Amino acid sequence: MLEVKNLKVNYGAINALSGISLRVEAGAIVTLIGGNGAGKTTTLRAISGLIGSQGGEILYEGENIANRPAHEIVKLGLAHVPEGRLVFANLTILENLQMGAYLRRDKPGIQSDMDYVFTIFPRLKERIRQTAGTMSGGEQQMLAIGRALMCRPKFLMLDEPSLGIAPLLVKTIFEKIVEINRERGLSILLVEQNANLALEISQYGYVLETGRIILQDRSAALRQNPQVKSAYLGGA
Repeated sequence: MLEVKNLKVNYGAINALSGISLRVEAGAIVTLIGGNGAGKTTTLRAISGLIGSQGGEILYEGENIANRPAHEIVKLGLAHVPEGRLVFANLTILENLQMGAYLRRDKPGIQSDMDYVFTIFPRLKERIRQTAGTMSGGEQQMLAIGRALMCRPKFLMLDEPSLGIAPLLVKTIFEKIVEINRERGLSILLVEQNANLALEISQYGYVLETGRIILQDRSAALRQNPQVKSAYLGGA
């Protein structure tokens, strides 16, 4: 579904990504873990066209989308839920979800997807007229994921979905991510600082350090890896 080959991204003289390669099979959940500044967010932003790359390929369904405009990449079915959620704070929940479908014209399909979002996140339906900026962090994360689903993606990228959210809601959101993957067959690339949770719900993982992939393996194997345990799993 997605293959990144030797991707390079620079911020001026700084090498943010020094030729990373990764792949996500259709229908899989793959996670990218690493410390702050490792290049995880940069990777997602380059894939979704929010920043340019200086080398390498980003193959989505076999087509090189590197340096394509972000709106064209969304049209291809690749949606990005950014770090910090970035909901439209002054718009209602309903208006935020409608914004997610701004490229679509199929009204019955849009309504069907909105019904699905409300099935997954009933709390959003209860508060449909509420302004997004007045919601809790967890509720805003639900809305950001729901908004992404409204463009009917085939591939979903999630950047730090647990960031700044109460532990009880984190568990709910991760359960919903698995549910969406299972019910919709969506391929998911997950960036997450809570490495234990990320490796628990994914099939495969990559460990990123200062712009390079230093480890990759099945998620279950990474959870047992002494290097990963020591650095990312609290030595557990």
